[in-house]
Amino acid sequence: MYNPFFSSFMLAIEAQRVIELRLVRLAWGGREGRAEMQSMVTEKVHAAAEAMTTLMLGGSPEKVITRYREHVAFNTKRLSAA
Repeated sequence: MYNPFFSSFMLAIEAQRVIELRLVRLAWGGREGRAEMQSMVTEKVHAAAEAMTTLMLGGSPEKVITRYREHVAFNTKRLSAA
C-alpha cells in the first residue's frame, strides 16, 4: 500500500543530502561551482516541466514523487563520486 506521507518524507530527507553536496561544491567555487549552479537550475526547470506534464496527462502525485526521488538519487550518486 502506498503511503504518500512516507514517500514525501523520504524525498525531503534525500534532498537534504543533495543540498549539502551542492553547497559544498558551490562553496569551493571555480569552474566546478559555476557548472553546478547551471546544472542545478537546468535540472530544476526540467524536473518541474516533467512533473507538470505527468500531472496534465493524468499521472498521479505518487508518480511525480517517485520520479523526483529518482532524480535526487542520481544527483546524490553523481555528487558523491566527485
